[in-house]
Amino acid sequence: MVHSATGLLSANIRLLRSRSGLSLSALARKAGVSKATLSDLESGSGNPTIETVFSLARALDAPVSSLLREGHQEQVTVVRAYRSEVLSGKGVELRPLRREDTGISVLEVYDQLFRAGRQQDSAGHPGTEHTIVTSGRLTAVIDGREHDLGPGDSVRFPASLPHTYIPRGGDVDSVLILTHTEPHHHATGDQAPADH
Repeated sequence: MVHSATGLLSANIRLLRSRSGLSLSALARKAGVSKATLSDLESGSGNPTIETVFSLARALDAPVSSLLREGHQEQVTVVRAYRSEVLSGKGVELRPLRREDTGISVLEVYDQLFRAGRQQDSAGHPGTEHTIVTSGRLTAVIDGREHDLGPGDSVRFPASLPHTYIPRGGDVDSVLILTHTEPHHHATGDQAPADH
């Protein structure tokens, strides 16, 4: 069984790329990453960043957790902070906590730390994004509009919109929840349950 984030990413990229019928070159172009970077990730020798993982998820039209998860889940799952691998980006550290797949929709939960003095940009990715600030102050710029958030505040939006997070005055702890409708339900017209 593969346990490291790099090993899981490697196996899952190969599987999802194969299922989508994309060549290595085609996926690299679609994701906006170099073929060499993608080849390294697929071989398990690359060092994935959040930006690369989210770009691949967008290109594969798949939840981010589909790239990072193991197939089998126990009924009771305890996630130990010291054993979780953290994905780092330019301004954020992201730690996967949970994935729920109902067959119609997917729910992903992440612990997220925005580092002081840095901003985290995203061109967009699949799903609906819901960020809940637990400590600190955060500005979320979504599709060009600013939203200032403090502890207990949250923002929810289509994750396909370009968005930027800017911590104000120090590190910001938050929870990231991503929800997705499974792709085969888009094609048949089935809808995921509405978020409230």
